[in-house]
Amino acid sequence: MKPSTRTSSWLWATGLGLAALATTVWRNRRGSYELAGRTVLITGGSRGLGLVLARRAVREGARVAICARDEQELARARQDLLGYGGSETTVLALSRDLTDAADVRSLVAEVEEKLGGIDVLINNAGIIIGGPLENMDTRDFEDAMNTHFWAPFHAMQAVLPGMRQRGAGRIVNISSLGGKVAIPHLTAYSASKFALVGLSEGFRAELNQHGIYVTTVCPGLLRTGSAQNADVKGNHEKEYAWFSVADALPGFTMSADQAARSIWNATRRGDGELILSLPAKLLAGFHGLLPGTTTDLLAWVNRALPASGESDAANERRKGYESESAVTRSFLTKLNRNEAARNNQNG
Repeated sequence: MKPSTRTSSWLWATGLGLAALATTVWRNRRGSYELAGRTVLITGGSRGLGLVLARRAVREGARVAICARDEQELARARQDLLGYGGSETTVLALSRDLTDAADVRSLVAEVEEKLGGIDVLINNAGIIIGGPLENMDTRDFEDAMNTHFWAPFHAMQAVLPGMRQRGAGRIVNISSLGGKVAIPHLTAYSASKFALVGLSEGFRAELNQHGIYVTTVCPGLLRTGSAQNADVKGNHEKEYAWFSVADALPGFTMSADQAARSIWNATRRGDGELILSLPAKLLAGFHGLLPGTTTDLLAWVNRALPASGESDAANERRKGYESESAVTRSFLTKLNRNEAARNNQNG
């Protein structure tokens, strides 16, 4: 029996309605702010999450500038991005010291001169200094603040005149779960990331009226391969072992690609905050409800972490790759070692 004209029309209408609904859901999930033809500046874009974010922007047709200190690392990253569809005129790699305000201003000026006004700024550059509080010194806190607070502040101040003039812009500040919950043995890191969260939220509240949307991103543990470039103090081998193993655990960590996709979707939508990974959301939510209890529980976690080193060497910073052991070379860290090779972390 052939369907009636009325039935066929109803089926067509239903199909079109479902298609429209699916399109709306997709657009709301992904956001409508397209990257094609826009200028994107990513600090710390030569490796890890920054490089993965840059790859996605290049693939979508953006003009992308990345910056870091290591010129050789930048050169490799630029070649990588050319392989994702970038060209000699649309991918720019610049060496700058982001803790120097003058360097940040010259960076923004050069990007604007060569690629055009900056539409999207991603403050991704970061350092990790891990170790017991007894082995930390003033310099550790100053370096963390200079990198995670002052560098984003100067970068935002530099791009804002152009964004205000155009009446539009996106700024993304990559903070951390450590900017929501103070993590033992990462006190300097957490303090600076807390400061960045406050800075980012304050800028968002005052810049919305100008069509500029600031997104604060707080990832939990990400598999970016960055552990080997972290600085550790105290009992270096044990300190690096717990950090690198935790950074590679499936189920508790998120891949760099998945994180980058979520970050770009939040950027397009102009979201205020993005917390990445379910464990991070749960811990941040629990801390929001019971901050004192959370801190007390973390004090017990701290007892299980490596004790402070008593020798003078314990107060020295060493890179993760200088603190390898049988544990960090084992299958327990394989996922992160794979990401390190893929994301230009191996130097």
